[in-house]
Amino acid sequence: MKAKIYTVISTLMLFIPWTILPLRTFDWALESPTAEIMIYSYAVFMFFSGAFTLWAYAKGGAKSKWMQVCTVVNCIYSVGALAIAAMIAASNF
Repeated sequence: MKAKIYTVISTLMLFIPWTILPLRTFDWALESPTAEIMIYSYAVFMFFSGAFTLWAYAKGGAKSKWMQVCTVVNCIYSVGALAIAAMIAASNF
């Protein structure tokens, strides 16, 4: 039962990062500091979704084929989030 819950959570975490695209169509989302806060928030979420999915796959016992897909995609999101954070941090120096 826990494996199914982990799979559902990981599946939902696949789609949440894409919600930034419709949000960025609003003028208020493009202004500073709102834009930076949104980007950092999404990056943190993406990093933790990758960490959670990796943990759920490795230690949580969720070893289905779909969970393998979720793990790969969410780990790619995590790497992307770290790259985004690094680029923003480098541009602030």
